Amino acid sequence: MATRNQRMMSSWIRSTYVSAVISTSLVLFLLGSSGILLLNAHQFSVFFKENLSLSVILDNDVSEADAAWVRKELDAAPFVRQTRYISKEQAAEEMAQLLGADFLEMFGNNPLPVSIEAKLTAAYANADSVAAIERQLQAIPYVREVAYQHSLIDVINKNINKIGLVLLVFIALLFFISMVLINNTIRLSIYSKRFLIDTMRLVGATRSFIRRPFLVRSVWQGVVAGIIAILLISGVLYVLQSEFSELLGLVDLTLVGLLFLALLLLGIVISWISTFFSVSRFLRLNNDELYF
Repeated sequence: MATRNQRMMSSWIRSTYVSAVISTSLVLFLLGSSGILLLNAHQFSVFFKENLSLSVILDNDVSEADAAWVRKELDAAPFVRQTRYISKEQAAEEMAQLLGADFLEMFGNNPLPVSIEAKLTAAYANADSVAAIERQLQAIPYVREVAYQHSLIDVINKNINKIGLVLLVFIALLFFISMVLINNTIRLSIYSKRFLIDTMRLVGATRSFIRRPFLVRSVWQGVVAGIIAILLISGVLYVLQSEFSELLGLVDLTLVGLLFLALLLLGIVISWISTFFSVSRFLRLNNDELYF
């Protein structure tokens, strides 16, 4: 019977240790994922802003030489990052992909104009700057109209700052919750050894001597949890790479490496602090309190 009880107790202790490692790993995974978004928020902001484009529509009778001159003027502008010339034929092909190949039959001829797609630099991708750019472009000869999505520019600029603030608050809240969760899990793990702690105390062991094996184990627990979290984040990034390679290419690998190191250290620190205070709490209990 005693052997059976010992096996059951040993199994329960192992399960609580595994639970503590898993809980810490999941919390670090969430913190790390949010941290990657926050650390690379500026790069993502620049990416979205620099993919905003203006469609500079030229006169119907514009010649190729004049269209090339207009494009050259746009390329020289400080607010333009990249341009793309769209001929009448190319515009028809792109429209056919959207509306069907027979959409031109109702017109008889190709009514689509020659246009130049101009992508802006991030510094000018805001509502006020775009409005001024629109007026400046309309003053260029052969430019008939400048078209762009006003609402999209407003939405991107308004929401980028909000997203950064929300992420910051979320990480702070998640960090607090993680401390509580990990602390409770580790306390439960040490609770199973409260009688061993009391026995060591009764035979005259000092508090530092009693704490030492628990603290050493907590360090390894933090290392294992940190490595698991890093592997999980790396796996997610690898999977996303195939779907969003262009966007993930903006991620600063140096910052990611530093974040992984921080997660590893954070796992160790959280586990060590929680273990230290949990063991100290049981060292203060008297014999009667050990059974509650």
